[in-house]
Amino acid sequence: MKAISVLGSTGSIGTQTLDIAEEFPNHFKVVALTAGRNLPLLVEQVQKHTPEVVALADESLIPELEERLKTIKAKSPEITLPVLIGGPDGLNTAASWDTADLVVTGIVGCAGLLPTLSAIKAGKDLALANKETLIAAGPVVIPELKRSGSQLLPADSEHSAIFQCLQGTPWAETARLSTGEKTPGLRRIQLTASGGAFREWPREDLIKATVKDATSHPNWSMGKKITVDSATLMNKGLEVIEAHYLFGIDFDHIEIVIHPQSIIHSMVELSDSSVLAQLGWPDMRLPILYCLSWPNRLETPWKRLNLKEIGQLSFSEPDTKKYPCMELAYSAGRTSGTMPAVLNAANEEAVAQFLENKIHFLDIPKLIDSACERHKADLNTSPTLDEIVSVDNWARHAVREQVNKQAITN
Repeated sequence: MKAISVLGSTGSIGTQTLDIAEEFPNHFKVVALTAGRNLPLLVEQVQKHTPEVVALADESLIPELEERLKTIKAKSPEITLPVLIGGPDGLNTAASWDTADLVVTGIVGCAGLLPTLSAIKAGKDLALANKETLIAAGPVVIPELKRSGSQLLPADSEHSAIFQCLQGTPWAETARLSTGEKTPGLRRIQLTASGGAFREWPREDLIKATVKDATSHPNWSMGKKITVDSATLMNKGLEVIEAHYLFGIDFDHIEIVIHPQSIIHSMVELSDSSVLAQLGWPDMRLPILYCLSWPNRLETPWKRLNLKEIGQLSFSEPDTKKYPCMELAYSAGRTSGTMPAVLNAANEEAVAQFLENKIHFLDIPKLIDSACERHKADLNTSPTLDEIVSVDNWARHAVREQVNKQAITN
């Protein structure tokens, strides 16, 4: 039985993780949960999983949660209520909870950095779903991983695909260390991309793109922010940086391939020219389950892949002029230091401004590029966590400031 702590239990990654824990009660036991403000869902999760501790990011909500749980206890006296803690210290405590074997990092944004680092320092293995952990804070996280011996198990489909392909190789042990050192025998990574909402649009038509257009994915339904990232292909650019840190491979050997069917989740080319790929229906439960069950695989009743049903798989090279965010990500990754943190934060703020109809879709890469250019003079090649958080805040402010100036000018 593996004991797990779920950071961000009421979000998408968190709820899917708990669904898996419920589906496999003989394999997983939930010992810690952290959440934001969705108390009704959190109470349901406590009822089902009876964790030892629950942490709320907003400490002021603890009295309300306590009252809700007391009501549950009155109806079901056999339920053991968890310890309730709150604020940043509470999140860190839950992340490093003594009885947890594996921590699922589902908190979005820089808010997830401190709890993730607390888990690493406590020597916990992590199912990594918080991209800021490596993209923004790679220079801080990698040394901590080396010190603690914690393992990073990628919970997103593309990096999980790479990780799964490497497990069958003689250097699998090295492939899982995530210490920033090059994985032996790995020559090239190919990250597959759906192409997003505008994959069939001619480049010149993007001037007409609306929020509704950019948030209408041709393959599946996701949150608005990640759907816009898919439309700009910034999601793949960020994954390139993450792959660099996870597998220690240089940026010249990480490629992006448009694959509209989204059946091959990524590919690796080995030193002898062999290419390995991981295939499956687009379903986030699979990479999450692999993180939870690793190094084993569990039998599931889930729908099996049928290539005859799919018919064909196609691939194409992405248009860098249509998707300028890709090149911005490669450039930030190569620059390293604090630049990827600026890229990530500027992108988040620019997308937020777009979703509020304050800027046009084509302004997103322009704002990101401007923030990165401004940051070059202040680049820090060996930042601390506080310095990373500081440049994250600076980049968000820089984008808002530029948008406001444009609004005044217009």
